[in-house]
This record gives sequence, structure tokens and C-alpha cells, in this order.
Amino acid sequence: MGERGLEVRNKQVILKNYITGYPKESDFYIKTDATITLKLPQDSYGVLVKNLYLSCDPYMRHLMQEIKGPSVFSSYSACSVYSSVSGTLAYQVPRQSLAKPITGHGVAEVLDSGHPEFKKGDLVWGITGFEEYSIITTPESLFKIEHTDVPLSYYTGILGMPGFAAYAGFFEVCAPKKGERVFISAASGAVGQLVGQFAKWMGCYVVGSVGSKEKVDMLKNKFGFDDAFNYKEEPDLDVALKRYFPEGIDINFENVGGKMLDAVILNMRNHGRIALCGLISQYNLDKPQGVNNFMVAIYKRLRIQGFLIFDYYPGYSKYLDVVLSYIRDGKIVYVEDIAEGIESIPKALVGLFEGRNVGKQVVVVARE
Repeated sequence: MGERGLEVRNKQVILKNYITGYPKESDFYIKTDATITLKLPQDSYGVLVKNLYLSCDPYMRHLMQEIKGPSVFSSYSACSVYSSVSGTLAYQVPRQSLAKPITGHGVAEVLDSGHPEFKKGDLVWGITGFEEYSIITTPESLFKIEHTDVPLSYYTGILGMPGFAAYAGFFEVCAPKKGERVFISAASGAVGQLVGQFAKWMGCYVVGSVGSKEKVDMLKNKFGFDDAFNYKEEPDLDVALKRYFPEGIDINFENVGGKMLDAVILNMRNHGRIALCGLISQYNLDKPQGVNNFMVAIYKRLRIQGFLIFDYYPGYSKYLDVVLSYIRDGKIVYVEDIAEGIESIPKALVGLFEGRNVGKQVVVVARE
């Protein structure tokens, strides 16, 4: 690395255009001539990190479009993030700016710190820049990584935001009971693959929907789902769900929305619960679709709850203890889709919305 204070090149992923419709690789470009000094300014309160792994997640799409007025997505940018240091809500999720590095979750090594809770050599996960090196001005949002006997990339997924979203969304929002019938949409992704396994822990019957035969096989043969189907091969989603849930659905962990959610509502059992984790079918539409069958939610007395993981971070340490033991004992399966290098990020991000990724989409910036 050289002596501290050395100026080095800092390759970055820049948002070239605000995104409308489906994202394209041309909406981004790789900046290769940026530089950074590997020493913080005197009296800095921030943390200088070397990024190791970066996480490509569907929520990032919300933050890459221009907000000109009231919007269904505008409130998302005001969501506060939990501080791992103070136990309070620390700062707001930033919207992406043109001509600046995009931001998202990642795993990094601390190179220099002006914050008393972090020191050189610490490993952390949290919000960082999509670049080789970042100065994080709100280090309270970072989580220290204390357990390194598992792959560090896991902190972008099963041990990070997506994994904890699966756990909190299923156990806190859905409140499952043994024997209940669970349906998970987008079930092979970073969140869905884990929700299905958590549901099996509870003794539930679990079915997932995905977009390819390969993913159907993975759900049934790798993750232990009771069944799965390819929604692209189903001309009528209502009929498909009735085939797999002849007695109805108790719990729906929803990641897709749109036509899928409409069909799910028709097939819910009385007093069923729907956890709205994501609505990826709506992210790229100028006018998001409504739910046509919403009246059924009244008749069936459904509880439909949206959630953001930031509200649950105070319970993260408990989750970490539980899941680490399952990983070490080989009792949970986790699949990553690994891309190499900063240059691969635009393709990896776009691929999320084309269903190309199989498992959690991770980009390796530098090997630890």
C-alpha cells in the first residue's frame, strides 16, 4: 500500500444519467482518473476505508431517479439509518447524485480514522461509496466485523442488511407458527433464499416463485423449499397459487408486487399476514401499478405491513449470534453471485432487474 499519506488512483462508479425506466449500463461510467490521499485531514471525524466487497441491491434503483415533486419514492430518501455506535438513528440514506460515486452497502477495511470507535485495521460493513477507497463522514452507521471465521463477503448478505431483513421481516412482521403455509416471491435472491430456510426451521410449508428452471431446482434441491414454480411459465398466477396452496396462504413474504401481489391477495387465508419487503416489479415503472384485489384484504382481515430494516437494527447482535451458529454448523445454505472488479458493477446492477443473478449479487473490489 505504501506509506500513509500516499496519493493513489481511486477507481469509481459514477451515475451518468438519472434513471428512467429500466436501468442501462450506459447510465453509469467508470472513472479511472480520480485520486485520493490515504490519510485523513487533521481533526477529521470520519473514517477512511479500502472497500473489499460491494453489494448490489434492488433498493438502490429508488435513489437513482430524479425527484421533481411529490413521488412514491421521495420519502424513501428520508429514511434514517441506525447507528451501531450510539444505538440511535444516525443519518439519512443519501440519494444518488450525478457525477459522483454511487453509494450502497459494502465491506471495508479501515485505513485511517478520526472516530474514537474505529481504528486502523478494523473491518466494517455499512454504507460506503462504490469506489476503491472511501471517506465515510458518518461512521456511526458502520458495523464492526468481529467474526472473521466466515467469508467477509457474507456481511453484504446473510450477515448484513439483506440477511437481517429476511430474519426481522419473517419473525417480527410475519410472526410465523409451526405448520403455516408460506409463499415467497423472488425466492432465490439475497432475502428470499433465507426467508425460505427460516420458514423451514419453523416447520412451515414453503413455496417460492422465481424466473427460471435453474432457480426452481435450486429452491427445491439446495434451499429445501417444499416446492417452487417459474412465474414466467404461468399464464395465470391465481391458478398457479391455487395449485400450490389449495387451502390458501398464511404468510406471504413479498418481494415483487404488481400482478404477483394481486394474485397472492386472492389466495390468502383469513387473518393471513403479508410482509412487504420489496416490490421489484414496480421500481422501473413511471406509474406504479395499483392492487386490483385490495377489497379482498378487508373480507379476509389480512394484515399487510411494509417494513424497513433500519427499524430493527437494535436487534442485529441477537440475529448475528443465531445465524453464525447455523453457518458454522452447516445448517443453512447461502448462495452468492460473485462479480470481479469495479468495472463489473454497472452490469451487475442492471442484471438485478433482468433476473441474471443467482443468489446474492456481490462485487469483489479487493481480496482481503
